[in-house]
Amino acid sequence: MSSTPSSSFRGVARSCDRDFYERELATFIPPRVFDAHCHLWFEDEVPFRIPGYSGDVGANEYLRLVDELHPGREMGALFLSYAIPTKPAGRDRTNEMTGRETAKNPRFRGEFFIRPDDDPEWVRQEVHRLKLHGLKCYHTFSASKPTWESSIPEFLPERLVQLAHQEGWVITLHMVKSRAVADRENYECIRRYCEQYPNMKLILAHSARGFQPAHNLEGLPHLKGLDNLYFDTSANCEPIAHQAIIRILGHDKLMYGSDLPISHMRGRSLSAADSFLWLYEETPVWGEKHSKIDPVLIGLEHLRSVKWACWSERLTDSQIEDIFWNNAAKLLNVH
Repeated sequence: MSSTPSSSFRGVARSCDRDFYERELATFIPPRVFDAHCHLWFEDEVPFRIPGYSGDVGANEYLRLVDELHPGREMGALFLSYAIPTKPAGRDRTNEMTGRETAKNPRFRGEFFIRPDDDPEWVRQEVHRLKLHGLKCYHTFSASKPTWESSIPEFLPERLVQLAHQEGWVITLHMVKSRAVADRENYECIRRYCEQYPNMKLILAHSARGFQPAHNLEGLPHLKGLDNLYFDTSANCEPIAHQAIIRILGHDKLMYGSDLPISHMRGRSLSAADSFLWLYEETPVWGEKHSKIDPVLIGLEHLRSVKWACWSERLTDSQIEDIFWNNAAKLLNVH
């Protein structure tokens, strides 16, 4: 299932992952994969850990890890910088890493992590200096508490959206609020940003954070007709979340994303009631009923959900290739 990495590389795939890949995905995933949502990190700067893996993850480690999801594919990637409020100095360090690693391959792109209080001119200078291609924001830097209920402008202020418009950059947005894209304040803000700043390209992460697909079915019709709005599939294991985007807005708006490191944890997202939950390897559900389940990598469960969405919408091979490469390559000017 994996290529032949250096002897120092320790993968995390197990026999259950290899069996799952061969059974479910080997004949589905196209020869080229552009990963439109993934992260690089310094181990001492992040609160998460991939079970069974340790160390910093730069571009080389990224390629070895995602080869466990789609082995042997030609890869491109959009690296999203990562930061947490409790380690403010780590933001600059990780942005530097993203710029350095992105420069290693012409099929790599990178986003600069912003805080809502950043000065636009400083951001402009830094993105140019690091030769990055857009902005990444996150709700944990919102002043509102709990941050999970923050409005979009509280962590993606309009002045930085205007900057992205001026520069022609992409922005990846993981919206929050309990009902995600079905929340009126969210979809009205997204629509206003896209209409007012048409040279900015907005990517809604996790298939519009549609971990509860009912939210996509309700909210996406309010976002029709926005030429600069896109979606990445990252880590969402609900097929209808992706299917709703394909059917309501078109397959050319959807891009595959692994969401490494989440892709290399075990379990899956699961819709429930008017919300969702995450099942992880340590969640005590895998021995229910009459058999014991070996949870596979979230990235594999997620890929199967994309496969089911493509099957349900009767996409052609070329349309599937669009989702896995062409849409992102066009958006990010990857030749």
